[in-house]
Amino acid sequence: MSSVVKNIVLVHGAFADGSSWSKVITILQEMGYNAVAVQNPMTSLSDEVSFTKRIIALQDGPVILVGHSWGGAVITQAGDEPKVAGLVYVTAYAPAVGQSANDASSPFGWTEGQKHIRLDSEKFATVTSEGMLEHIAEGLPLADRRLAFAVQGQSYGPMFDEKLSVAAWQDKPTWALISTKDQMLPPAMQQSAAEKMGAKVTTLSTCHMSILESPDSVARVIDEAAKTALTQ
Repeated sequence: MSSVVKNIVLVHGAFADGSSWSKVITILQEMGYNAVAVQNPMTSLSDEVSFTKRIIALQDGPVILVGHSWGGAVITQAGDEPKVAGLVYVTAYAPAVGQSANDASSPFGWTEGQKHIRLDSEKFATVTSEGMLEHIAEGLPLADRRLAFAVQGQSYGPMFDEKLSVAAWQDKPTWALISTKDQMLPPAMQQSAAEKMGAKVTTLSTCHMSILESPDSVARVIDEAAKTALTQ
């Protein structure tokens, strides 16, 4: 029986959709993995977790669960599913039990990217054009930055204050990619979380959208997780 996990489930962040994983998915598929992105609704933590668990349930064996940005909070809560063999945090939140994403981030200060979040009258959030182009996706070609802005959708602001009741990284092998040039999530938060989790760490000199700026590096870490999670 193979010890390599073949199913990769990818959870996107806020102000994004599953297409943010497009480059990583292509690479993983070429490596022979079944890689699928969750299309989360960005309406509440519980909704995100439910959507993610339904995709996990569809897989035919063990899963490596990967989260980018806000997706890190989602995989922390959803990753206790028995099929999940390991967790990969990519430029991501990794709250503890009883913490929200905002709780995890706030001790490290307000970033330039976060300053460009705008709430409408129903508390749904978007980021400004300047925020996306100059402080979230600034490491990408201009056409890709504009595309990221165009597909961002809306994210329900209060979900960033929802407390987690599960921290799956306490019981699962964990990997973390830290983006040192991130202007959306504090790199110091990412480093602190990786240390807290006891994660195997890779550091990238990338913007927040590391999954689009350096998809090969991201795919390599996921490949390592898939090849070793079941032996840990």
